[in-house]
Amino acid sequence: MSQFPDYYAILGITQSASQDDVRTAYKKESLRTHPDRLVKASPAQKKLATERFQAVADAYYMLSDATRRKEYDSLRASKTPNERSTDSKSSYNFFSQFFGGSSAGTQAEANQQPNAEGVFTDVFEELLRPEVERRFPLWGYVGAACGGGIGFIIANVPGAMLGAFAGNRLGSIRDAKGKSVASVFNELGGSQKILRALAMKVLGSAL
Repeated sequence: MSQFPDYYAILGITQSASQDDVRTAYKKESLRTHPDRLVKASPAQKKLATERFQAVADAYYMLSDATRRKEYDSLRASKTPNERSTDSKSSYNFFSQFFGGSSAGTQAEANQQPNAEGVFTDVFEELLRPEVERRFPLWGYVGAACGGGIGFIIANVPGAMLGAFAGNRLGSIRDAKGKSVASVFNELGGSQKILRALAMKVLGSAL
């Protein structure tokens, strides 16, 4: 039988960690373990990094939900320290082995690990969460106007619509955060490839 994945250890937190602690730890570990940080990695190194990134996503998925976390804690308590592991492979069969048909979720959910990239972009979509109080979305309107104008120059009416949407999304970040879009993304500390992926999530399909 494979070892039991210690999701608390994988995120570097204790069992008494709050939900905010879980989220903060996930953000730190996901940026640290993201496979795109390895620019010149071999296929074997890339595979190991992907497995680690997936294990971090698994840990967040399990511990960020109160019901799943309670179920997981009960199972973890039945394991000795020697049976717990931070090895990425220990998480691979966890969902089907321990949560198949349990109260933690449906059978379909139990047999499928969460999509690591999906978890990553969903967590970091908080880029649009307001940090400053503004009653008028000034930069959202300015961005829409500017983007629409550039889009029209490039591709007439269809381009204007896409440009206005993208410009509005960028302006909304400035409205919400009170600082430039570049500053918001650079504060995450990830590689340029990772930041581009996050930008695509924020801007949506317009790009």
